[in-house]
Amino acid sequence: MKTDDVSCMSRALQLAHLGTGYARPNPLVGCVVTHQGRIIGEGWHKQYGGPHAEVNALAAVADPELLKQARVYVTLEPCAHHGKTPPCADLLIAKGVPEVVVCNEDPFPLVDGRGLEKLRAAGIKVETGLLAEEGRWLNRRFFTFHEKKRPYLVLKWAETADGFLAGRYFQTVQISGPQAGLLTHQWRAEEAAILVGTRTALHDNPRLNVRDWPGPQPTRVVIDKNLSLPPAHNLLDGSQPTLIYTYRQPYHTANLDLVTLSEADDLIPQLLADLYRRQVQSVLVEGGPTVLNALLQAGLWDEIRVFRSPTKLGQGIAAPRIGFSGLRERTNVGPDELFWYVNE
Repeated sequence: MKTDDVSCMSRALQLAHLGTGYARPNPLVGCVVTHQGRIIGEGWHKQYGGPHAEVNALAAVADPELLKQARVYVTLEPCAHHGKTPPCADLLIAKGVPEVVVCNEDPFPLVDGRGLEKLRAAGIKVETGLLAEEGRWLNRRFFTFHEKKRPYLVLKWAETADGFLAGRYFQTVQISGPQAGLLTHQWRAEEAAILVGTRTALHDNPRLNVRDWPGPQPTRVVIDKNLSLPPAHNLLDGSQPTLIYTYRQPYHTANLDLVTLSEADDLIPQLLADLYRRQVQSVLVEGGPTVLNALLQAGLWDEIRVFRSPTKLGQGIAAPRIGFSGLRERTNVGPDELFWYVNE
């Protein structure tokens, strides 16, 4: 079956998505190789430190001689520098590929147009911008991190039909259904870190890990200004990388770092700057209301995902109010409704 440019790049984007969670902090990249309108090789970046999408796709071509007449589709500009692996631009040149179609240019400073320049200098015909909007959405975490110099921020909470997210004295209340819980674990696997504030940590004693979905464990991030979490708390069990942001003295134990912030400056910008330095590209913010409202008021968010339950509490801790447009999706998730906003 013959293919066209749009269907080939769409396929490359589908392949790229398969690396979600595992490729980070590298971007999601897919690659499709065609010869006379027929796909002869496919690949994607499966694991950080492993072969890039172009390497996997070219290796999948049964007859390497066909590459000299091939048209290659790749979702992100081929790299031009030595990192964990050799430059993909060099590989394409060495294989004699005559045409390369690129979805998005790479904002990473060590690439940033150099891959395209190298390909063109070698006489390869290069086209860019095919399905660029879809490519930016796929790699929105990567682009935000490099362009805005901060992690991509996803705010998430569950609220009752009458607008509460916890009981009157922060008592834990089961608000959303099991389907929402399953989806939350999928989201945890997709982001590099999960953030909660002190009250949520104390009252819920969460584990903040991925249990009901396949995927890597995120870094746990906790704001605990005065180190009030008890030693037996789940978040201090050393089971996965954990960062505690505090005003107290720092210390380090297995899988646990305490990061001291200045009381003279706003906490949130300091926290985000430190996460940026640590190469944490995305954060799922799961509460509580103080953290969520602080980020909302500062305009520091990229997505909001709210589960609204048919349950009513009558009284309790109020959920954040969303006073803006930008609703991307509204859908049913079991007994709940999911409202998904994008900060555009």
